[in-house]
Amino acid sequence: MTLLVGGFESHVLFDSGASNCFITPERAEKSGIRSSAGESAGMVKVAGGGFLSTLGRARGVEIEIAGQSMPADLVISPVELYDVILGMDWLSHYRVHLDCYRGRVVFERDAGRLVYQGVRPTSGSIVISAIQAEQLLERGCEAYLATISMSESGAGVVMGDIEVVQDFEDVFQSLKGLPPSRSDPFTIELEPGTAPISKTPYRMAPAELAELKKQIEDLLSKGFIRPSVSPWGAPVLFVKKKDGSFRLCIDYRGLNRVTVKNRYPLPRIDELLDQLRGATWFSKIDLASGYHQIPIDEADVRKTAFRTRYGHFEFVVMPFGLTNAPAAFMRLMNDVFREYLDVFVIIFIDDILVYSRSQEEHATHLRLVLEKLREQKLFAKLSKCSFWQREMGFLGHIVSAEGVSVDPAKIEAIRDWPRPSSATEIRSFLGLAGYYRRFVKGFATMAQPMTKLTGKDVPFIWSAECEESFSQLKEMLTTTPVLALPEPGKPYMVYTDASGIGLGCVLMQEGRVIAYASRQWQGSERNRPTHDLELGAVIFALKIWRSYLLGETVQVFTDHKSLQHIFTQPMMNARQTRWVEFLADYQVSINYHPGKANLVADALSRRRYDSAVERDVESLVGEISTLRLCAISQEPLGLEAVDQADLLSRIRVAQQSDQSLLDATRVTGSEYEVSANGTILVRGRVCVPKDVELRHQILGEAHASKFSIHPGATKMYHDLKRYYHWVGMKRDVADWVAKCNTCALVKAEHQVPGGLLQSLPIPEWKWDRITMDFVVGLPVSRTFDAIWVIVDRLTKSAHFLAIKKTDGAAVLARKFVREIVRLHGVPASIVSDRDPRFTSEFWRAFQAEMGTKVHLSTAYHPQTDGQSERTIQTLEDLLRMCVLDWGGHWADHLSLVEFAYNNSFQASIGMAPFEALYGRPCRTPLCWTQVGERSMYGATYVQETTEKVRVVRLNMKEAQDRQKSYADRRRRELEFQVGDRVYLKMAMLRGPNRSIAENKLSPRFMGPFPVVERVGPLAYRLELPEIMKAFHKVFHVSMLRKCLHPTEELVARIPEDLQPDLTVPAVPMRILERREKVLRNKRIPLLRILWDCSGSTEETWEPEAKMKLKFRKWFDKQVEE
Repeated sequence: MTLLVGGFESHVLFDSGASNCFITPERAEKSGIRSSAGESAGMVKVAGGGFLSTLGRARGVEIEIAGQSMPADLVISPVELYDVILGMDWLSHYRVHLDCYRGRVVFERDAGRLVYQGVRPTSGSIVISAIQAEQLLERGCEAYLATISMSESGAGVVMGDIEVVQDFEDVFQSLKGLPPSRSDPFTIELEPGTAPISKTPYRMAPAELAELKKQIEDLLSKGFIRPSVSPWGAPVLFVKKKDGSFRLCIDYRGLNRVTVKNRYPLPRIDELLDQLRGATWFSKIDLASGYHQIPIDEADVRKTAFRTRYGHFEFVVMPFGLTNAPAAFMRLMNDVFREYLDVFVIIFIDDILVYSRSQEEHATHLRLVLEKLREQKLFAKLSKCSFWQREMGFLGHIVSAEGVSVDPAKIEAIRDWPRPSSATEIRSFLGLAGYYRRFVKGFATMAQPMTKLTGKDVPFIWSAECEESFSQLKEMLTTTPVLALPEPGKPYMVYTDASGIGLGCVLMQEGRVIAYASRQWQGSERNRPTHDLELGAVIFALKIWRSYLLGETVQVFTDHKSLQHIFTQPMMNARQTRWVEFLADYQVSINYHPGKANLVADALSRRRYDSAVERDVESLVGEISTLRLCAISQEPLGLEAVDQADLLSRIRVAQQSDQSLLDATRVTGSEYEVSANGTILVRGRVCVPKDVELRHQILGEAHASKFSIHPGATKMYHDLKRYYHWVGMKRDVADWVAKCNTCALVKAEHQVPGGLLQSLPIPEWKWDRITMDFVVGLPVSRTFDAIWVIVDRLTKSAHFLAIKKTDGAAVLARKFVREIVRLHGVPASIVSDRDPRFTSEFWRAFQAEMGTKVHLSTAYHPQTDGQSERTIQTLEDLLRMCVLDWGGHWADHLSLVEFAYNNSFQASIGMAPFEALYGRPCRTPLCWTQVGERSMYGATYVQETTEKVRVVRLNMKEAQDRQKSYADRRRRELEFQVGDRVYLKMAMLRGPNRSIAENKLSPRFMGPFPVVERVGPLAYRLELPEIMKAFHKVFHVSMLRKCLHPTEELVARIPEDLQPDLTVPAVPMRILERREKVLRNKRIPLLRILWDCSGSTEETWEPEAKMKLKFRKWFDKQVEE
């Protein structure tokens, strides 16, 4: 807790394990607290058995808590983590009780209890600017430093959760033996007159020898290698992987130099991407150790031999590091998938992309591809595959349903170039830009504002003209005509350079830029020798542009002269060996290019990666680095440096760039005026120019800051217009609020529900189309505890059948035949809810055999079967009245309730259901008809019955029209298109029923989810994530809210314990308190329950009887404890 100690705020720990109270020397000195006279230095024993020296004791130091003074005797000692520790001498004196669960301190005083609540740590991160940090430090606030280590983690792919893929477990098994014989094995053709090449094995450390022996035994057991007597022999060495394990590398440089290069054609990237038009679903498959799945021609096996301390061996499968391996692999893939190429499969070396236009089509295509892999005994690595994706990176592009777009990484190095902060940095940027000046019209004029700042003795003042010049040049460098598309078949040039800061590279063809790239060195990379840094830049370029360069002629230009000889270098370290093995896949030559001529790559490698505000943060950290660490947390922290200049200053700068605004201020009598500080005002309000970024900053601050908290459009507009002015502000505010994800997820709907009333078609005849539902939750009566309600949609006549809640579909089917089919025949259709018994295979098969169509209501929308719901309301009211008037079991009254219901007038049909069904009123002791002369026979009865049906249908049509007109007054028409993203409404109820543990702070919606199909006029099928695979995917329009924000991510977390009815159950944790409430002279025991609601805790008062009924085992355990 933070308390006033000696008049100064201090970080205080209440420690019942400490016998005395302590204060650090630093805090004592800062607070002016000194050791009392007669107190000498000494030693104290601390936890763990160690000792700390003391500098005396300060007596009677005032400690203020909640306005109360509670003096303490403080031992001055260098304790850790806290400024002050209050021990047992002080805690016992003031009768302190520590409530650790609630994080509060309770003082028992004669005047009453004093409760002091500690400050709970906030979740997430609070981001402040560097200026705010400096101000807080000046006011005496303390800063704490934490070292954060970043680690990548990802959940493993579970095959059983992936549609289609789950049927091909054998395709994703690890390689356990030799591949099958193939019609076209890998061959190694040598240049004429070549003699075998054999080199002495490299020397290895004892640990490496042990690993070598282990890996050779593993390769032998798999059958990938065999003992050799070949005259060929390449040396081997180890390269350490990121996880600390060793990878065996074979130095095939000698063999590759004399191998005839395979010119097998690679597909044109633009042609491959053209095949993807119209595709909306994508899957990418990566083969496991793909090279090892191709056997080597027996005549060429001897050429792959390698020499080791433990013997001479040769590969019988294609190893890594051979120059023609990529071409051979490409040929195999084309032969295997030839019939599917450009139909729904495209392949580039080892990248297999399956694409489809629909979900159903993709399932078929994916199955065909996996069956082909199974047939050819080719194995894939599940962890490197991606299935059922709507967007995917492929060959340096992003492919999705919207088409093919450029990978942002291609222009990231230029697009994110920081604003220059000195003349030197301007020269660096202009040096890069000037290299392409022939492609930029008016380059000199465009660059002039920045060029002026590079002059001698010119003060560095970054103006609006400089900012515009800088932005325009970056735009020109990252768009046509500077950037060009690659043309396969023509040679590529790669320019690379490395500096102490990072590396930079440019991919070019015929003098035109295709892509830029750069990155900083990380950690120990900066300590590498220059040779490795320069070679690392080459490897980086070849890796990121692999899809362009593999199989093509590539010239690499570097300013490090010795790299020209990398392929003939006699001695190499492990890192260089690994990289040279990687280079064997490319037709690459390395050329020397002086640094002065290599302007672009040099500029990229030396570009500044930190912004001005980051330097401010760095200096700020330096100032507070001497502070000691006062808190340690294992929870992840979020750090962010905010680059935000003063808003008003930015507005003034933007105003000076808006010529129309400047002209308006010069007009006599204009509403525009210039304030004393140079800001342009209109009617006393700040005029915001046409700067989209600036306006978005203002809108974001006015809507989502901690001082506004998401107001509605009207409130936000009235707040803003008092201080700012721009044309179209009201429209911009409305759009901003409409696109706010937080508002969409949390705010209640104040509009009428979406979706106009859709009436069901009127049946042609009696008991032709029926509805059914259950009444549950009834007390047990004559062994029954539920009622099955079955209603005819035409006559409204109903049958109420007493059943048990546990009766299955088979029991219900027998009762249905006995009670309904016996009396009315087989119905043509049934409308019911999604009760498990109605969705079971037995019930569906039973009705299908009888020729009855089953229509299930829309999920989470009981209004679909409104007739049954309304009938159930009437039934429950009749049962309550029977039990109240006559007592006894409800099952004894059910037959009379059915009689009364069927003989009651129904407004929608204009008569009682009995009369509509049988053509005459029902006789009762009160209302009876004389048979005699009024009796009808033969044709007359048939004619009147038919007339009754006609009248009923006419009355129902009038009633439906009337109900629709009433209902539509309280509804609105709402439609979505396929591809729209919508939020799904979450039921706010938690716990076993409506009265238990409702979490009022949960989001009202979750998602967004894409709409994949419209099902009828008012229902839509959504694409739900894997966690919701058990949910029905069709929802009524009233459950949905359109997402207007452009994000594709799920912005609302889906609770892990979300139930199929869209509720989250609350779990009782413990009983906190018990009390009784008197109601109508009856005592009702109540319990205060602590609930676990999906990770958060809540407290509610619940009746003890209800908790005992709903949570019997838990309740008994609580009573025992």
